[in-house]
Amino acid sequence: MEVAGKVVVVTGGANGIGKALCERFHAEGAKVVVVADLEEDNAKVVADAIGGEAFGVNVRDENQIQDMVKDVESRHGTIDLFCSNAGIIAGDGEPWWATSASNDTWQAMWDIHVMAHIYAARACLPGMIERGSGYFLNTVSAAGLLNQIGDAAYSTTKHAALGFAESLAITHRDDGIKVSALCPQAVATRMIGGTKDGGNAGVDGVLTPEQVAEEVIQGLATEQFLVLPHKEVVEYRRRKTEDYDRWLGGMSKMRRHFGNPQL
Repeated sequence: MEVAGKVVVVTGGANGIGKALCERFHAEGAKVVVVADLEEDNAKVVADAIGGEAFGVNVRDENQIQDMVKDVESRHGTIDLFCSNAGIIAGDGEPWWATSASNDTWQAMWDIHVMAHIYAARACLPGMIERGSGYFLNTVSAAGLLNQIGDAAYSTTKHAALGFAESLAITHRDDGIKVSALCPQAVATRMIGGTKDGGNAGVDGVLTPEQVAEEVIQGLATEQFLVLPHKEVVEYRRRKTEDYDRWLGGMSKMRRHFGNPQL
């Protein structure tokens, strides 16, 4: 997919990876870039800078996503690319068990990392199926392929996000709809702002959001399902599938090395 001339929506577009995607899509010649974010004022700043449109959207609310999609489609006729990018991170918390995070944290992670992707697809699929074309870019994380030490809720919901992206790709391939799952490790955003060098997620370096956006452009051009800005993830995934027990042991060793609070 070439972004030039396309109508693109990016959730979580006011900061971090989402902001970089909005800027890069504009630079690539997108017809319209819609910046959607819970922080509406920041979304407007980004949109104004690129001549885009801003929406204040809570992705946990399906009605808000539906309303945004209807608004954009009514004025522009189509949404060619929907980037479901919003995300949060929290950490397990004391006493640092896999069950330590509160139910509210688990629910928020589920709503934002899984249901928001479902809501976006549910809103966009009718138009995309009718046109016989469309693209979903779902920001997942390398945690969806591997794991995130110190954040069981994040890891679990990112695995679920990858599963949904796979289902979306399988079910609607014959409808002409493409899907990519963006799976970086540490990126220099607010999500890792409180950790030194990205914590255990930063063992292979911390990329800039702009570097991730470049990988997205390349991934969209070839329409590949997995977009892996950190190339090391390919090898880690291979090791995991070849010897699960050894991989689990290695991850436990890493947890001991970094300590519980590090994300």
